[in-house]
Amino acid sequence: MHQGIFLGDEKAINRVYPEAVRASLAKICALKETVYTKAAVLDAPERFASTAYIFSTWGMPAFTEREIETCFPKLRAVFYAAGTVQAFARPFLARGVQVFSAWAANAVPVAEYTAAQIVLANKGFYQNQRLYGRGEPARAAAHFQSHAGNYRVKTGLIGAGMIGSMVAERLRSVETEVLVFDPFLSDARAEQLHVRRVSLETVFSECTVVSNHLANNAQTKDMLGYALFSKLPPYATFLNTGRGAQVVEQDLARFLRERPDCTAVLDVTVEEPLPPAHPLCALDNCFLTTHIAGSAGQEVWRMAAYMLGELQRLEAGAPTHYGVTTAMLETMA
Repeated sequence: MHQGIFLGDEKAINRVYPEAVRASLAKICALKETVYTKAAVLDAPERFASTAYIFSTWGMPAFTEREIETCFPKLRAVFYAAGTVQAFARPFLARGVQVFSAWAANAVPVAEYTAAQIVLANKGFYQNQRLYGRGEPARAAAHFQSHAGNYRVKTGLIGAGMIGSMVAERLRSVETEVLVFDPFLSDARAEQLHVRRVSLETVFSECTVVSNHLANNAQTKDMLGYALFSKLPPYATFLNTGRGAQVVEQDLARFLRERPDCTAVLDVTVEEPLPPAHPLCALDNCFLTTHIAGSAGQEVWRMAAYMLGELQRLEAGAPTHYGVTTAMLETMA
């Protein structure tokens, strides 16, 4: 039986890996209950020489190739029960260690959240609620009446990766027309998702809601600026559950000041949390949340369950589903 360890932040691992998943893991590999830190590993590398599997989540430490060679000479795989592996994966992959990520599990609540926000945005919910709560029911009602609802309106998705695709699938039930900008989206996949491929400019100029799902990399930094925001139609909403770095926030703040009919719903920003003096915080048509779209509460258990499934398939010699490659890191969030 191969040996496995928990590595990283103890609180995060205890939150993400429920007892039922731990018990199932322990039936497959010799799993130690202790959660080790990088310091503990480097302090006594000989204790980890037979480790074949690492189980982690948010807080997974980064290792150099030399450290991996010294501490984990028999390591076969890292199972990361969370989303992006950009901060640690490359040295492991370079050493021939398989890396698995629960990005698909974490994508589920983000897609659910995003689809829900799109439905609300097309109903004018955000400003309607704020105006009504301030004792302005007439303005609140007028704002609501200015929205077309969801039936056969155009909703725009920037990016059709795992999350964007899940959002598109969920929007079919409300019969909104989905326009997508994604250079990597094939015609066949677009047809399968029932979406229409368009330019980025078309997404902003024709859609009542634009939702960002771009991968986070150097090519997408500051990609969404004033020239695009200014194309949004009346009473449109910009929704961001992707990454804050893709938005030029000063440009977005300028646009929202100039266009009080439009709305921004931001679950992510460049700096989190935003300082109180940030211009976005002062705008009545900007709605900020503390990065809540991802897995929360018991939803995090799904990520551990996905990694358990990958271990089961790996041990059985069956094809795995959520392995990460170096090439994938170039376009993944």
